[in-house]
Amino acid sequence: MSPDRRARRAPEVRPHRVVVLAMDGVLPFELGIPHRIFGRPRDAQGRKLYEVVTCSIRPPGPVRTDADFDIQVEHGPEILATADTVIVPASYELGPVFEQGVLTEELAAALAHIRPGTRLASICTGVYVLAAARLLDGRPATTHWADSDRLQRLFPQVKVDPEVLFIDDGDVLTSAGVAAGIDLCLHMVRRDHGTAVANEVARRTVVPPHRDGGQAQYIHRPVPDPQQATTTSARAWALGRLHEPIQLRDMAEQEAMSVRTFTRRFREEVGVSPGQWLTQQRVERARHLLESTDRSVDQVAHDAGFGTAQSMRQHLQTALGVTPTAYRRTFRTGTGPLDQASGHYDDVGTLR
Repeated sequence: MSPDRRARRAPEVRPHRVVVLAMDGVLPFELGIPHRIFGRPRDAQGRKLYEVVTCSIRPPGPVRTDADFDIQVEHGPEILATADTVIVPASYELGPVFEQGVLTEELAAALAHIRPGTRLASICTGVYVLAAARLLDGRPATTHWADSDRLQRLFPQVKVDPEVLFIDDGDVLTSAGVAAGIDLCLHMVRRDHGTAVANEVARRTVVPPHRDGGQAQYIHRPVPDPQQATTTSARAWALGRLHEPIQLRDMAEQEAMSVRTFTRRFREEVGVSPGQWLTQQRVERARHLLESTDRSVDQVAHDAGFGTAQSMRQHLQTALGVTPTAYRRTFRTGTGPLDQASGHYDDVGTLR
């Protein structure tokens, strides 16, 4: 190859390294979430955007799970020093961490390998590790609703929110239990690389592409009777005409329900009001159009159903903390994630 051709070769891009910390008693489902979500994204050249590795707090070897099998982990805790993001999944054998709110010497030594500035995330009860390491003092955090009271008692300095699916506090993110870990990881992909990449991962994983962090955890919410009418058709109808004005009565008419019955049923099924849901869908449509088209901000506002650029600007500022122009500049130039060092994604669409 000639020197000129070598000079024109695209520069090597190191994938963002995600290190997953597997501790004894780890739940296999939660352990597998980061590998499934972060192992999928590719750039335009087909190169992996993330590299996912698993480590133990001990030298390489077997780690017990809460199932009837162990897993063989090939990396010890020193690999944490190479992480761009560290994820701590749930474990049922946290011992003093869960019972007294203190780290074991072994766990503290492992966490000491993590470099300052590394992004940290937890799934379900993995939050206890971050809290015991004093990484959540004065910060908002969440966990599975069944463990939130205990988390607050053990760590009164943490601002525990038991209602939400996940909380993004910039460099530290926490999620509720089980499937909320999928929502959190998809959110991180969306934050890093935009809606289109995250949606493609969701499509391949066969999960909903987006549930807002502020959506309520499904606590004491009955499963709808399959014999009852649902609001599915109304949602599909609305998604096909987001660019048009949509009134609540219009959606209710699609299901032949009264507005009152439709609103109650919608909350039961979706977790937010019809108005909140419509705003969420329009924000997602605007994000997609800003990332994938050259339409003007005014045209995007119209096509997403906001009517005016000012209205869209206000909604994006509330949801994402940035203007439409700043959002487009970030994801159309490939400069990386939005500057959300102090941003919160947990206050969009919260059911209160």
